[in-house]
Amino acid sequence: MEKRIINPWKWQDERSYSQAVEVKNVESTLYCSGQAAIDPDGTSSDKDMKSQLEQAIANLEELIRSAGYECEGIVRLNIYTTSTEELWPYFPILQEWIAKHKIQQAVTMLEVTGLFETLKVELEATVVK
Repeated sequence: MEKRIINPWKWQDERSYSQAVEVKNVESTLYCSGQAAIDPDGTSSDKDMKSQLEQAIANLEELIRSAGYECEGIVRLNIYTTSTEELWPYFPILQEWIAKHKIQQAVTMLEVTGLFETLKVELEATVVK
């Protein structure tokens, strides 16, 4: 697989993402459903934003590994949240996870009026190898 990062500007570097990611000669692609703070028994979390973000990251990582992929292969990450204002102070948690796995991804963050049950944040990824 060949990956090319396109960043015509520098400001996105502080926000831990790329403006575009071109991928060639891909062996396979994994399209992940949104992962949120849901326990293995299917119970949705009613905890705070920080706890839900940490669990959503852990669930996404588990899904990617279970499929035989690596987090480094994430090329697209969509973040859905019920409150960007509430999520923003915890954005460094996501940035540390991105740096830890050397992820270079295009990203979109959307504030939505609601997620399933009591959920506050959901992460959706496209992963290649």
